[in-house]
Amino acid sequence: MRMIKALAWAGAVMAAPAHSAVTSSGEKGFVVENSVEIAAAPGAVYEMLGRPALWWSGEHSYGGSAAKLTLDPVAGGCFCESLPAGGGVEHGRVLYAAPGKKLRISGALGPLQSEAVTGILTFDIEPTANGARVALSYVVGGYMRMDAAKLAPGVDKVLAEQLQGLRRAAEDGGNRRKR
Repeated sequence: MRMIKALAWAGAVMAAPAHSAVTSSGEKGFVVENSVEIAAAPGAVYEMLGRPALWWSGEHSYGGSAAKLTLDPVAGGCFCESLPAGGGVEHGRVLYAAPGKKLRISGALGPLQSEAVTGILTFDIEPTANGARVALSYVVGGYMRMDAAKLAPGVDKVLAEQLQGLRRAAEDGGNRRKR
């Protein structure tokens, strides 16, 4: 079942709108980077990161609903998901938390979770004249049974989608629920 879910996740990412910011890839890993301007204060953006149910796509969760996602944006905090039939998934663990500035999470997302890899997802938040700029980077490395270079563009598309969801949620103050 997990492998089917992982393959479905990988297939879904390939259908995402064309955007690629794979800055490095090879046999053992890859780096994807993306950024977005958000018309919200850096503190509000950081606070919204802690509310993934409002901005993460349920299509890219194990249970199919973003409403079951939580993220405690403090060092040691869990980016977790409760599953409909019980149990749960730890998508990542917060390594670095600087409110309004940076959030770094260690976790192998989606189909990477069943591989012997480490993924470091970083959200860098900088103030701008109109709000904030969020730069996302995801650095993945380790042993994969999949071709890392072929998987990287799909992972980038999924993360770009989540970053756009964060932008929408932060700009409307979380008033509109994400899928």
